Amino acid sequence: MIDLSKKPYFLNDKQIKEVQKIYSSMTLDEKIGQLFCPIGTSFKEDEIKEFVEKYKPGALMYRPMESKQVKVIHETLQRYSKIPLMLAANLESGGNGICLDGTYFSRQMGVAATKNLVHAYNLGAIAAKEANAVGCNWSFAPIVDIDLNYLNPITNIRTYGNNRDTVIACAQNQIKALKEYDVIPCIKHFPGDGVDMRDQHLLSSVNDLTVEEWDVSYGKIYQTLIDEGVESIMVGHILMPHYAKYLNPDITDENILPASMSKEILTGLLRDKLGFNGMVVTDATAMVGYNVSMPRSHVIPTTIENGCDMILFNKNIDEDYRYMKDGLMNGLLSEERLNEAVLRILGTKMSQELFREPAIHNDLEIVGCEEHKQLSYQCARDAITLVKNKQDVLPISPQKYKRVRVYNLTDSTSGGFKEEGTKNTIQSYLENLGFEVDVYDYEHLNFYEIFETGSTYIKDKYDLVIYVANFDTASNYTVRRIEWIKLMAADAPWFVQEVPTIFISMANPYHLIDVPYVKTYINCYSNNDASLEALVNKLVGKEEFKGVSPVDAFCGKWDTRR
Repeated sequence: MIDLSKKPYFLNDKQIKEVQKIYSSMTLDEKIGQLFCPIGTSFKEDEIKEFVEKYKPGALMYRPMESKQVKVIHETLQRYSKIPLMLAANLESGGNGICLDGTYFSRQMGVAATKNLVHAYNLGAIAAKEANAVGCNWSFAPIVDIDLNYLNPITNIRTYGNNRDTVIACAQNQIKALKEYDVIPCIKHFPGDGVDMRDQHLLSSVNDLTVEEWDVSYGKIYQTLIDEGVESIMVGHILMPHYAKYLNPDITDENILPASMSKEILTGLLRDKLGFNGMVVTDATAMVGYNVSMPRSHVIPTTIENGCDMILFNKNIDEDYRYMKDGLMNGLLSEERLNEAVLRILGTKMSQELFREPAIHNDLEIVGCEEHKQLSYQCARDAITLVKNKQDVLPISPQKYKRVRVYNLTDSTSGGFKEEGTKNTIQSYLENLGFEVDVYDYEHLNFYEIFETGSTYIKDKYDLVIYVANFDTASNYTVRRIEWIKLMAADAPWFVQEVPTIFISMANPYHLIDVPYVKTYINCYSNNDASLEALVNKLVGKEEFKGVSPVDAFCGKWDTRR
């Protein structure tokens, strides 16, 4: 059995006895319920009560809602739950991870670009304060992946970049702030995303670093944070063939499993070698990468048996609960591992004082407050990076470039586009400064312009062209590259030798791979209001560009630097 007096629990004898007393009084259904963190779908009090009493979950996670609504839901959940719940959110970018009206502080890569750890602390503090105000007590953050592959569509700006030491330092400060406001950090995605170019939402991705390479990169990150007492770790659906074979020389390629269900990676590496004694939760088990290695009836109990303590989300909640109970009866899950997992969950709750009245430090007025918006602006001001500056365009003014064409590049090319996550648009800012702005109309394509327009037309009509790309990281995407109009790539900057052109990325920092011929290129890292406002101030020369890219924005290509 685990020792709850040791890191990261540090329970005293009285607390350990209380955990054991609670555990001894639990029914089998209550123990199985603790192993699950479903996605919340009930919104009315009677529905919530029925759900909690039927499934008895150990944790729950709701998607972001208005703060007033989510606070009521969280309070209702705790009121009807016999054992206090861990209430989770993806607090990766600020309070917006749980509240629609919360502060979108910054993506992690934007924080890293500032080279100022105060912003890493502020990211954690703002997220925690706003989460605390609505009763959220578990943060699926910080992300401690390393963005080693510029083609990976899911890590990208969600990471602190490609430098191990930067990841460690930023994560340490983010964790410190989360803990100060009674929010439990959960670092992810063990054993490390960002090596593969593929998304584990769609398949079991691969971290194919050698044992030695992993030990000095991801291994160093996890060992550092484990040694410092991080309470919980999320495990991804990521294959790690070199380490699996190192720990189990007899294993065949066909038998190597994703980390979320791999005994070699969960027990051999995470528990035994790295010495992690805390709580392990899977990444979302609705992902394709989790479900393709074995039948779900087997993988659910096997995941717990091989070292995880909690299952995140369900395909069918009734099926998954039955699969867990069946696994216990047919030997896929041992009673010893069930007991150990439940005790780790209870020990985490006890160490975080969840059995007491919830520690709520903040009221709802703090959610999305002006102070947090100002801190977000300061981060954006320090983060935005002038990556490439090969022509004398900046700063811009209505006197130099009165007539401006703006192309808004995004997943949706319908009319009325504005940067997702913002309330404003770059064109509104520019018009208020005296520019004449023509926004390319993707809803009503001008076929004359596509097929008949020459460079003289562009030169005569516009003094400056600005591209604003907003291909944010998102699950279930195979790529986050620029998508041009299929008709002759009509919206591409084919005229860069004729008209001054600025390319701005609000999100993905790697777009130079698709527009290497652009001479002025800017990365913002976060598609929020603060970044848009700071961006315009820099474009017109009110502020200097300060950011330093945390990754190779040139993607290792010769032509992107020209």
